[in-house]
Amino acid sequence: MTKSSRKSHERKSAEMNAIGLLMEDHRKVQKVFKEFEKSKDGMDSDEKAEMVRHCCTELKIHTQIEEDIFYPAAREAIEDEELVDEAEVEHAAAKQLIDELEHMGPGEELYDARFTVLGEYVNHHIKEEEHAGGLFTEVKKAKLDLEELGGRMMQLKQKLQGEMEPEAGEHASA
Repeated sequence: MTKSSRKSHERKSAEMNAIGLLMEDHRKVQKVFKEFEKSKDGMDSDEKAEMVRHCCTELKIHTQIEEDIFYPAAREAIEDEELVDEAEVEHAAAKQLIDELEHMGPGEELYDARFTVLGEYVNHHIKEEEHAGGLFTEVKKAKLDLEELGGRMMQLKQKLQGEMEPEAGEHASA
C-alpha cells in the first residue's frame, strides 16, 4: 500500500469510526486556533472574521454530533457518567463564547481574546476526552460498535454541514 493510499484508507476508516471522526475534528480546529494565534496581528478583518466563522461552524457541528449521538451512547455504555457530564458542561461554556463571537466583528473589543479563550477551552476539552482514562478510553473499553456509531455521526455531520454553510453565507452578506 502506498503512502497516499494508506492515508486515504486511514481517513475513510476514521470517518466511519466514531472516535476517529471526533479526533479528526479536534485536529482541524486545533490547527485553526494555532494559525489564528500566529497570524492574528497580520490578518485583515475579513480574513479574521472568516477564520473565526469557519472554526465556530466546525465546533457547532462537532458539539451537536457529540451531544445528539456520541454522548448518549457513551452515557449508556460506560460506568463513569461524570466524564460525559463534564464534557457537556465544557460544551456549554464553548457554546456561550461561540454565540458571543457570532454577534461580534473582528474590530470589536475582546474579539481576539474571546476566540483565544475559546481555543483554550476547546484544547482543555480535547485533552479531557483523549487522555488515558478519559471519555474516549472508557468508550473503547465499553466495546461500543464504533463503526456503526461513526456512520450515524457522519450522516448527521453531513446534514448539518449542508444546513450551516448557506447560513454562513447569509452572515457574510449581512
